Amino acid sequence: MELVYKNEKPLLRIAVVFSAIIWLALFVGTFGIVLLYLLLGYLFFLFAHSAFISHLKGSGVRISREQYPDLYERLVRCCEKVGVKDVPEAYLLRTDFFNALATKFLGRHFVVLFTDVIDALEDQQGAIDFYIGHELGHIHRKHLSWRAFVMPGSLLPVVGPALRRAEEYTCDRYGVACCQSEADIKAAIAAIAAGDTRWKTINVDAYVSQVQATNGFWMSFNELTGDYPWLTKRMATAVALAQGREVTHPRRSLWAWTLSMFVPRLGGGAGGAASLLVTVAIIGVLAAVAIPAYQTYVEKARYSAAYLAGEEVQQRVTAYVYEQQAWPVTMQELGYPDLTLDNQQHNYSIDVYDNGTIGVEMGEDVSGESEYIVLEPAMAEGELSWTCYGQNVNEKYLPAECR
Repeated sequence: MELVYKNEKPLLRIAVVFSAIIWLALFVGTFGIVLLYLLLGYLFFLFAHSAFISHLKGSGVRISREQYPDLYERLVRCCEKVGVKDVPEAYLLRTDFFNALATKFLGRHFVVLFTDVIDALEDQQGAIDFYIGHELGHIHRKHLSWRAFVMPGSLLPVVGPALRRAEEYTCDRYGVACCQSEADIKAAIAAIAAGDTRWKTINVDAYVSQVQATNGFWMSFNELTGDYPWLTKRMATAVALAQGREVTHPRRSLWAWTLSMFVPRLGGGAGGAASLLVTVAIIGVLAAVAIPAYQTYVEKARYSAAYLAGEEVQQRVTAYVYEQQAWPVTMQELGYPDLTLDNQQHNYSIDVYDNGTIGVEMGEDVSGESEYIVLEPAMAEGELSWTCYGQNVNEKYLPAECR
């Protein structure tokens, strides 16, 4: 049996490459100062994580040959099955959680079994092997070791959550490899789904059929942005693996795929919702910056187009003055069909005024005064020169030639 889920390795490669680029950019961009922050972050994590490890060692019950030898034998047997050479420290811990976990502290691996799981599966002891195998999967695949390095890649939309889900599917395969029977696999997952007593009466076929309801927009979106596959899918996949067949899940919603591409991974059970809130906040901030910037860009483009049109009129005025030795009075004298040159696309109007002055009316300001780009001629020693400036206009919109 192939223990590694098909999507884990390609997703890990993407995360590793992206993370390597980010770490290198941070190192070069900060002249190595980022290493100091990483060291400080590691020290903070070390002290925080030491609290859990201390609680585990001080209050939990270490599983060994002398203490719960049946569980220890299961642990050793599972390690042999999946290729974990160094048997990790294992503890039994009383909590309000119905699951198990693997962790790492200063290079040492730990497997923690929660008492609620052990008690619930008292009549189906083989199912405990699934939990042990699942956590050994995290250790054997070095998920805990890689996690810090691939952190930048794990934040990527779609890729980050998909990698975490792939790791869970991989670890379920380790769990299946450790189990003695299909019934043990069903019992282990059913206990997570239905609780410590109701799992015994769960209709597994009916539960697996719920997978068909996971292809809608909301179900798809919250899975695509979350760290864990739906438990119904995990059950269906694990059972199919035990039976030696492939399983095909319903296609996820295309719209969910599209939206999830804009949602960075934050992790956790409510990761999708939290990530979406953060994304909405980011979009709000970007919009607050981008919309005014875009409006400024549009206005600058409008003023530039108006100025270029004004320059064409300016050339005609220059030619008219040299030929007629007089200032034009109307736009029609310059060859235009109408009294004004109007442009509806960019919303401006051009007219010629006293002494050949060209006024490009751009609209009105907040006080109702007309805004103009003004091209004003001046005759000196037979030579005509031009000056451009704005009237009642925000200067940031004016072309450089008019400031």
